[in-house]
Amino acid sequence: MSVKLLIDMNLSPDWVPILKRHGWSAVHWSTIGDPRESDRVIMDWALRHDYIVFTHDLDFGTMLALSHATGPSVLQVRAQDILPDHLENIVIAALRQHDDDLASGSLIVVDENRTRVRILPI
Repeated sequence: MSVKLLIDMNLSPDWVPILKRHGWSAVHWSTIGDPRESDRVIMDWALRHDYIVFTHDLDFGTMLALSHATGPSVLQVRAQDILPDHLENIVIAALRQHDDDLASGSLIVVDENRTRVRILPI
């Protein structure tokens, strides 16, 4: 597993130990940056440090589409219940299935029923 995950403020820090237990490197933004920073600052940090943004925020996908950027990759969850005890298996399955896509640049959108992959730039 080559990807490192930067967990956005809109997801629980409880994701960090879950992801680490499954073999991924993960940090929550609150431990490395100002929780009030803009999405652009978070994206720029992730790109500079070779992290994938893990978020529930639709703005990250929009930023990628509008900028035609080739990175960073974004893993976006779309669900009402975004807690690890509800989505853990779905997120881990998506990470395993799309590890190469995330490593090379993509937007992965995961919900309870399906996963969609958009290769960057979009």
